[in-house]
Amino acid sequence: MRRIALISLVAVWFPSVVVAADVELKLRLSEAIKMAAEKNLDVRAEYYNPAQFEAAIHRNKSIYDPLLSFDTTYGDSTSPTLSSSGSTNGQIFDINASLSQLFWTGATGAIVFQNNYTNTNSVVLSNQHFWQSQLGATLSQPLLKNSGREATEVNISISRLSKYASIEHLNSRLINTVAQVRNEYFKLYSLREQLEVRKVSLELARKILGETKSRVNAGVLPAMEILNAEFGSFSREKDVIDAEKAVNDQLDVLRLLLQLEGRGDIVVVDLPTRDLYQVSEEEMLTRALSRPDIKELKRNLEINELQTRVYGNNIKPDLRLMATAGVSALEKTYPRDMEKIGALDTPYWTIGLNFSYPFGNRAAENDYRKSRLKTEQTALQIKSLEASAVNDVKAAIRGITVGYKQIEVADRGRIYAEERLKAFIRKNEVGLATTKDVLDVENDLAAAKNNQIAALVAYNNAITQLWQVNGEILEREGIHVVEDDMDRLYKNTR
Repeated sequence: MRRIALISLVAVWFPSVVVAADVELKLRLSEAIKMAAEKNLDVRAEYYNPAQFEAAIHRNKSIYDPLLSFDTTYGDSTSPTLSSSGSTNGQIFDINASLSQLFWTGATGAIVFQNNYTNTNSVVLSNQHFWQSQLGATLSQPLLKNSGREATEVNISISRLSKYASIEHLNSRLINTVAQVRNEYFKLYSLREQLEVRKVSLELARKILGETKSRVNAGVLPAMEILNAEFGSFSREKDVIDAEKAVNDQLDVLRLLLQLEGRGDIVVVDLPTRDLYQVSEEEMLTRALSRPDIKELKRNLEINELQTRVYGNNIKPDLRLMATAGVSALEKTYPRDMEKIGALDTPYWTIGLNFSYPFGNRAAENDYRKSRLKTEQTALQIKSLEASAVNDVKAAIRGITVGYKQIEVADRGRIYAEERLKAFIRKNEVGLATTKDVLDVENDLAAAKNNQIAALVAYNNAITQLWQVNGEILEREGIHVVEDDMDRLYKNTR
């Protein structure tokens, strides 16, 4: 009984799920854009790149993590001697600890605590078992090569700039996605309108077929006219089937783009605008030079310039200031040894310079040259991209101007096609035009209607293209990328 009840429950629940998933969706353009920004898989995947660079920033900051190390050694040896006593036996025991730290100047400092115990039967040493300890600090400061914050933190800075570049790349991805949503949204509108045009055309062809049959049966028209009418009707029926397929294919495109589940119909709520869009070319060109893809390339230029400066610094000789200071002790027992360390009676210190420079220095010089070449290449790529952006904006503005004119032309074309069809229907009624003539003229009217729909959508796509190439489409649609979202993704990863 429990199993039957469970099956009944599933049977009742499952159809409701299917219906809910396949319910008709009335979709506004703003809602579609928001869905794509939040759910589109390509956009979501792009969020992981800044999060990965955030991990790289923290990873590279680990150079400032203090390093604590311990080591211990025990040794037992027997060494031959030239004396008659035979050999020398000895045991050693070392236990050492150190704490080192890198500083932003490039210096490395360390606190070192060393302990050595020796037990030997050598006659050379007055004390045959003793402890020797040292507590001190060391400092190694580069003065030329690898000196300063920029050289020390170069990988941190590169990761940070790379993160900003990846955020700009995300903005570019969002711009392309939002533009695609607008175009696909209006494409669905145009395909539905074209489908309605095809249906009206089919209805008219069927009406003409019925009237033609009646007139043939009455002996007014020859039987050949029925074949013309049937051919016109069947060809329009095929057009309707093709138009329905195009609509269904476009629905799948939108479902994939917006990550919509189910097979429910999508109804376009917002219609394309017919209003004249006023454009300031100077303003549009200024905006275009701040596009995310140009900003991304400029971030890469910053990285290349940083690397060039660091590689230039690496050409210099390696000159280091070396300094040590501390206290040492030597006693038979470890407690006494520590007492001497604490008394600071036996201090020591050293200071000096360490210089090294490879003859030729080809590795550093060619790293620098390669980086300079890459920097100059990136600068040229930025100029090329800026020039392309200017050209894209001008082309988009021309597209808007032409698109608006095309709407007016298409409107007049439809009016003329409708009047022409009415005239041919009247001619057909009095025998001055054949059925084929009427169907051909009606086909011209269908083409004029489709041209009108295409012109309207093309005009709106031209506006979208302008917003896309000048980089303002995200601002227009209220889409903002927040860096905290990427940082939260990094923090929530375990």
